Amino acid sequence: MVINQVPDVVFKTRVRDESVAGPNPFRWQDRTTQEIFGGKRIVLFSLPGAFTPTCSSTHLPRYEELFDEIKAQGVDQVICLSVNDAFVMFQWGKQQGVQNIFLLPDGNGEFTRKMGMLVEKDNLGFGMRSWRYSMVVDDGKIEKMFVEPGYADNAPDDPFEVSDADTMLNYLKSGKS
Repeated sequence: MVINQVPDVVFKTRVRDESVAGPNPFRWQDRTTQEIFGGKRIVLFSLPGAFTPTCSSTHLPRYEELFDEIKAQGVDQVICLSVNDAFVMFQWGKQQGVQNIFLLPDGNGEFTRKMGMLVEKDNLGFGMRSWRYSMVVDDGKIEKMFVEPGYADNAPDDPFEVSDADTMLNYLKSGKS
């Protein structure tokens, strides 16, 4: 399946709201695909799960490290998407010390499913998760995708060869689209 546009979905996100009392000062905020991608050039990378080994040790940290260089290539925002809920994504970002990357929860996997990237990871006890990929999206149109090889349900391994921050930065610097 080849798609040229990001799918139209509503993401269930949480935003800080100081008017909410207690240790969790957040409120729900629905954000549409149009709000997130419309009129912007976005780098999005998707990974199997918050707090998982490769995602936490390499994938997210390297995008955070190269954030300024990626933005300098005409990118408005860098987004990390995972089939996790907003609470998990918030705590993971806090634990990782994320300052620049927008952590986008796809809690029910709707965006990931419509992208054709939803896979079973029952062999790891994860249930349905995103296959690892990255893409450049310009005003909702997919400019370039890097999909890890071996896409499959219950894949025996977790390839991490082309969705990394360095591959993305090299693509952006090449000026190809």
